[in-house]
Amino acid sequence: MEKKFARMKNDILGKNYSLSIAYVTPAKSRELNKKYRKKDKATNVLAFPLRKDMGELVLCPGVIKKEAKNFGRTFEQFLGFLVIHGMLHLKGGQHSSKMEREEEKYDKKYFSRDRRRVIRNPRRGGRIPKRRNES
Repeated sequence: MEKKFARMKNDILGKNYSLSIAYVTPAKSRELNKKYRKKDKATNVLAFPLRKDMGELVLCPGVIKKEAKNFGRTFEQFLGFLVIHGMLHLKGGQHSSKMEREEEKYDKKYFSRDRRRVIRNPRRGGRIPKRRNES
């Protein structure tokens, strides 16, 4: 995944952008989310722009693993989507239909996923992949 993340970073943020990715526990994710976003719960990804050409993504595998199952994705697919999501935030993107189109473009390019089937999730403040029907 590291090579794929590097290609994604170059594609989304540019070759000169310095990106670090940290993986944290749910407890640390909750602490950071509470401190920086005033939300007292663990979250899947946090994006911290440090300078115009430097930023950090903080990912919580424990949360990502739970959410991936809920929405019919593998851990790797959902992790990749969240890295894209975080990079778009570092680029200045805000939750919007424009950002969703960008997410879809990169998700499809790097993970061959068709994200047309989405639903609104008011708790998350945006659109998320629709659960697969259990067969």
